[in-house]
Amino acid sequence: MPSYNSTQFFNIMKPTLLVLAAGMGSRYGGLKQLDPMGPNGEVILDYSVYDAIRAGFGKVVFIIRKDFEEVFKAQVGARFAGKIEVDYAFQALDDLPEGYSVPEGRVKPWGTAHALLAARDVVKEPFGVVNADDFYGADAFQKAADFLTATPAADGKEHYGMIGYPLKNTLSDHGDVNRGICGIKDGYLDSVEEYTKIKMEEDGVCRGDSLSGERNPVDPEELVSMNFWVFPASFIDQIKDHFTRFLAAHGSELKSECYIPTVVDELIHNGKADCSVIKTTANWLGVTYPSDKPAVVESIAKLVEDGEYPAKLG
Repeated sequence: MPSYNSTQFFNIMKPTLLVLAAGMGSRYGGLKQLDPMGPNGEVILDYSVYDAIRAGFGKVVFIIRKDFEEVFKAQVGARFAGKIEVDYAFQALDDLPEGYSVPEGRVKPWGTAHALLAARDVVKEPFGVVNADDFYGADAFQKAADFLTATPAADGKEHYGMIGYPLKNTLSDHGDVNRGICGIKDGYLDSVEEYTKIKMEEDGVCRGDSLSGERNPVDPEELVSMNFWVFPASFIDQIKDHFTRFLAAHGSELKSECYIPTVVDELIHNGKADCSVIKTTANWLGVTYPSDKPAVVESIAKLVEDGEYPAKLG
């Protein structure tokens, strides 16, 4: 059997796609409400997995809750049988490091970083992370796969990536949105500034509310994060360390959550990692408001008409 150094092994392994789906039952009121968006009943997740396969991902791992495992596998996972390797990880409220327990009265798990930690036994290769209910576009998946299969710089740091969307490609015509606007330095993520109630106003200027409460103009060309991240497998270990310290500080709180961007930000500013901002030309699509659905259906139909996707996903 040939031997490989770590850099070679990084290159020959197909990356894995992690899909954050543990909240699907609560957000949609049940899996039965996964709305068809494509011309033949496809849901948004069908397009994400289709794009991942053609970009070169070798496996998809759905992070779900154990209580809807059976229905999820039947209604969602079965769609991809024979198309890509499928595995599951289970986010559980009581899946905590040794020495910690769930405080009385807490009912929800601990956020997206906690969700990734649930996949520690099934992900041993570079991976991308997406939300189950967002349409990211073919270009985003290809850019992610290219990053994950490139040779990382041997400079003593870990190298992460975030797919960045121009703000204008993520707005809704039916209401305002909340977005994290990326501060970028030499192509790397330096900061994320949260804005709420962003929309294009009647005078043609895009504005949003900063955390200080001021309503300011926001450049629609600025890149924003839509929670599409790419990481080496070692990021799981970094999460474990961060999450343990997070629990030490906030474990008694009933609604505290530990998020992926918080872990990334700490590692960047501690000099342990950098995070490339990978610009995509794709439009992000999502149903923020019920009135967004017709626009999403229309956008997907246009992509099919333009030959970006087949009329029926095979």
